[in-house]
Amino acid sequence: MDSFSNPSAGSSQQLSAQDIRKQLKNQLALEYAQQFLETVGRKCFEKCITKPGSSLGGSESSCISRCVDRYIEATGIISKALFTSQ
Repeated sequence: MDSFSNPSAGSSQQLSAQDIRKQLKNQLALEYAQQFLETVGRKCFEKCITKPGSSLGGSESSCISRCVDRYIEATGIISKALFTSQ
C-alpha cells in the first residue's frame, strides 16, 4: 500500500498538499483513461462488429478506426471547451 491510501505508512514522511494533489490528479487521469477506453471499446464494438468472429473484416477494422478517431476528436473538443473557458 502507498502512503496516500494508508495514512499510517506516511508517519515518517509527510506528504505536502502539492504531492497529494499530484497523486490525486494522476489517479483521476488513470481512472478517466480506463473509463474512456471501456466506453470507446463498447460503443465502437456495438456499432462496428455485426458478426463477431475470430478476426476482423476490412470494413469492421476501418469502422472501428473511424469510430475511435471520432471519440478522441470529440473528447478533445469537449475538453478544450471545458478547460479553456475558465
